Amino acid sequence: MISAMQPASPYRSTLIVLAIFVACGVLAFFTASGEDIWHQITLLSFAQIGILLALSLVNYSFRATRWFLYGRALGLDLGLWQVMRHYLGGFALTMTPGRLGELVRIRWINRETGASVERTAPLALVDRAADLASSGLLLAAAMLIMAGGISGGIPVAIFAIIVAIVATRPTLFRWCVTRLYKIIGRKPRLFARARRAAQSLKPFSQPKVAIPAFALGFIGWFAEGYALYLLLTWMGAEISVWACVGIFVFSMMTGGATGLPGGIGGAEAAMLALLSIQGIPLEIAIPATAIIRITTLWFAVGLGVLFFPLAEAASSRGRHGLEN
Repeated sequence: MISAMQPASPYRSTLIVLAIFVACGVLAFFTASGEDIWHQITLLSFAQIGILLALSLVNYSFRATRWFLYGRALGLDLGLWQVMRHYLGGFALTMTPGRLGELVRIRWINRETGASVERTAPLALVDRAADLASSGLLLAAAMLIMAGGISGGIPVAIFAIIVAIVATRPTLFRWCVTRLYKIIGRKPRLFARARRAAQSLKPFSQPKVAIPAFALGFIGWFAEGYALYLLLTWMGAEISVWACVGIFVFSMMTGGATGLPGGIGGAEAAMLALLSIQGIPLEIAIPATAIIRITTLWFAVGLGVLFFPLAEAASSRGRHGLEN
């Protein structure tokens, strides 16, 4: 059950994945021209690093605001600061299997509002769907604008958009579940739950909720793609904004498709490959990939570690200890 989750083990899991990330970075550093890579890193100023982190904060805060809109659509009495605390705190569990960060957010909401799991569980599904929709359309836009494109980018973008549409349209979702059950013919209880979940998505499909939620995700993910563009420009690379946005979004989708926590391994490999295709030398591509992952993924985890105890303590006080 969600309420029974313990955070200690996920923290250890995060440290293990961080160690793997660092080890892979060190290996890449020495495999390529290590001195040139280190030189590129030292050229960055503290102000430039601050700008990259600020752009990541734009993404986090916009997606947290989207979570706030979804909570309001469900009729939950949540303040914006509460939601920010929940959303950022959930990042502490990014490096755990099964997206525990999303589940712990729901646990905090249930504790603080008294809402049932059945009522709040759709938040996790619609949040994932919104990310797929916004990043899928962002990738499609990049494919149309940038020269050369990304091989396989259009099919990935189309697939992401289709999945997002299905996941946020209750009638269509329910129809797909029914058709899939007729094909498989097994696990009737599982498919019955899926049909009930489809009906619970109705509040999120209203235009007054869906449109601003999509816009928040679109701008948020664009901000991190723009951060990659700034980073490469500061390192002396010649590349367009939309090429960087397309590379960043495609890499994040590739990493997510691997099923590994935080997309570790898959995202980095895809980003390095795509930057090489764009003619970016390894002495720039390797540090740029490492830095952008630190200022996006690992920065989020770091914020999560700071906010997790705050969210846990506030939720443990229940409805009488809320801070709106």
